[in-house]
Amino acid sequence: MMIHRRLDTLGWRMTLYSLAAIGCAAAIVFAGYVGARMLLWFHPPLPEPALYISIIRWCVNNIGFGPVMIICFIPLYVLFLHRFSRPLLRQMRQLSNGMSMVADGNTSHRLPVSSGDELGRLSSQLNHMLDQLNQAMNEERTALQSQNHLITGVSHDLRTPLTSIIGFLGYVESDRYRDEIELRHYVHIAYEKSLTMQKLLEDLLDYTRITYHAQPLQSTSLNLVQLLEQLAEECVPMLEQAGMEYRLTSTDSLIRVSGNGDELVRLFENLFSNAVRYGSCGYWLDIQLQQHHDQVIIRCINYGQPIPPEELPYLFDRFYRADAARSSYSNGSGLGLAIVKSIAERHHGSVSVQSNAAQTCFEVILPAS
Repeated sequence: MMIHRRLDTLGWRMTLYSLAAIGCAAAIVFAGYVGARMLLWFHPPLPEPALYISIIRWCVNNIGFGPVMIICFIPLYVLFLHRFSRPLLRQMRQLSNGMSMVADGNTSHRLPVSSGDELGRLSSQLNHMLDQLNQAMNEERTALQSQNHLITGVSHDLRTPLTSIIGFLGYVESDRYRDEIELRHYVHIAYEKSLTMQKLLEDLLDYTRITYHAQPLQSTSLNLVQLLEQLAEECVPMLEQAGMEYRLTSTDSLIRVSGNGDELVRLFENLFSNAVRYGSCGYWLDIQLQQHHDQVIIRCINYGQPIPPEELPYLFDRFYRADAARSSYSNGSGLGLAIVKSIAERHHGSVSVQSNAAQTCFEVILPAS
């Protein structure tokens, strides 16, 4: 294998082509020499010999066999060398044409790799470079589309509460209210809408910071059981307001993961608030933990209305909200579950959802530490 690799180079190919051309040219010249000798041997001197015999004798007497053989050898060598080098020349033309097409902007073109020598490796490296260039261009195009969608989504979601705020403050500014009770009502609505805008902006900042890695992940070893117990207790007022209770079960009292505590808290806060928002009619919020080999599996289960199957693939998209029946529970920002997905992936984990008539289960998988 090593010898084959050393021989499979451009220099060795040209050497072999030259040796083959020399051998073929020498064989033909030698055959011509033997043939000329035999012709002279079998044709004794005559007063009027054949024309080709006269030409041979003149060349031998005036030039000599050696110079004639050299004169014949040179064009034969060039002819055979050109013939044997055709695959190499064809490969060079293909490489040149391909590079011209790439220079003209055709990055989808791929150069043929027909050998393992320097030209073949150059073609392979250029193809790899084109693949990386196309990947970078696709990522840039995707990032630009994502940025445009983000701007469009933010603009759309900010416009509705902002329009309400401007409208009700316009009533106050122009004294278009009957009494102080109506004035307070208008101010209260404007205040509630401003809180909605504040929540949306906070979610948006968190999403961009987490998704685009504005800050490097600072990980520590965390006892996830203790973290979720504390977080669930902090959510008790929200659960009581919705008429719910939580049940936390774990296969072990100590399950450790490596991650950023603040971000993991945000992840499970979003899952808990989502479960309360859409599962209050089911009474229970079940939080289940288990460690399976090198993975930690956390399930957040509510027993509210099921999510339609056609909506499940889009739940973790930015600004996606479920159907009107489920969305009527809250005017969410549409970023909560997108933040959950970003945090999970930032911690080298994943999140998924399953929903049926009995329950809706969000499953987070994180690497164990």
